[in-house]
Amino acid sequence: MIALTLAEVAAAVGGTLTGADPDALVTAPVEVDSRKVRPGGLFAAFVGENVDGHDYADRALAAGAVAVLASRPVGGPTVLVDSVVDALGKLARAVVGRADAAVVALTGSAGKTSTKDLIAQLLQRLGDTVYPPGSLNNEIGHPMTALRVEDGTRHLVLEMGARHKGDIEYLTSITPPRIGLVLNVGMAHVGEFGSQEAIAEAKGELVEALPADGVAILNADDRLVRAMASRTKARVVYFGESAEADVRARDVRLDSTGRPSFTLSTPAGSAPVQLRLYGEHHVSNALAAAAVATELGMTVDDTAEALSEAGALSRWRMEVVDRADGVTVVNDAYNANPDSMRAALRALISMGGRGPERRRTWAVLGEMRELGEDSLAEHDAIGRLAVRLDVTKLVAVGGREAACMELGARNEGSWGEESVLVSDADAAVELLRSQLRPGDVVLVKASRSVGLEKVAEALLADGAAE
Repeated sequence: MIALTLAEVAAAVGGTLTGADPDALVTAPVEVDSRKVRPGGLFAAFVGENVDGHDYADRALAAGAVAVLASRPVGGPTVLVDSVVDALGKLARAVVGRADAAVVALTGSAGKTSTKDLIAQLLQRLGDTVYPPGSLNNEIGHPMTALRVEDGTRHLVLEMGARHKGDIEYLTSITPPRIGLVLNVGMAHVGEFGSQEAIAEAKGELVEALPADGVAILNADDRLVRAMASRTKARVVYFGESAEADVRARDVRLDSTGRPSFTLSTPAGSAPVQLRLYGEHHVSNALAAAAVATELGMTVDDTAEALSEAGALSRWRMEVVDRADGVTVVNDAYNANPDSMRAALRALISMGGRGPERRRTWAVLGEMRELGEDSLAEHDAIGRLAVRLDVTKLVAVGGREAACMELGARNEGSWGEESVLVSDADAAVELLRSQLRPGDVVLVKASRSVGLEKVAEALLADGAAE
């Protein structure tokens, strides 16, 4: 974090100092977990559903925190505010305003974290880059990431999530972006927004926040994203496989393991890319990252080389592990919506291969949350798609929605054994342990709250024990 005195912190957040030295310097990161506080840091005392950070103020101060950002007195050096959440955003705005970093913000219904990880790995070649671990993209995680900016930071890369209209507008007020990237508009959170058009309205708040000398990078293959060009005063750059895209992929192919290769084509030239990531859907993510990198000065050749060397940084997103017995476990259990489910199933099929050497493929799928009145229809469609793609076996895990997914597969199937419904993760593990054979490929995917990562972890533990 850029060093600030407590007086400067209080002024930035509209707070009052109590029991604190105004000239004391905050030099270490802001933390919301007292166990992570470092000497010179600031502890933000959030009140959560189960834990009140104010109860841990003494621990944070003992660990070396200069003060506590709090909404009530804590008996030690304190920056007293009405709302710790609001204050954190104001502090991040002040810190980013002092930095000379190019702010890159991205949003979309699917692929945000994977694309953010790609962008970060590319931009690190150009200079110090701050980006969130995992998917810290809400009103707390977003400013926490921004507060990691230092004097030498050249790029700040941020995800922006939205559950309500106005969420992205608020996040852009904390970290005004110069480059705004919109990946896609899908069905994620449609239960809260009501329609894809309403989701597009919320996602478009990002491009509306861009300055006239900024850049809006839009997916030319998504009609709702493409239409956002009319909502920004910034220059527009398109990416995708469409002929109108400025940054395009030509000659897309998948190797025998499901890793895509393509020719990256830009106005400045072309270069070959061989991704280390699994699934054709990562081509679009790579093009988006390439568009950002080239806008910030990376050559086409360097961009292609960096994309070819980039890996997955965040857990449970198409993590592929080969067990000693030849079983391949694909852990994509961090989250799920209809678009990412379809992409993961197609990746599974490509990893299974074709012809006489084809491997058996298992899709262990849990429920997708926040789909509203479309939920049953979407689960039915995923079950049917699994059969159409010729997945060897669908294991649907859960209750009503999972049952609908399994029924869709059964209604679409031709021989009655393409699918099975189990109640929970433990039942799925028991089934797999009894039926897996060497060489099988197992995809595990569900919305995060379902907890299906336990299936992948159990399978990997079995492999390690062999």
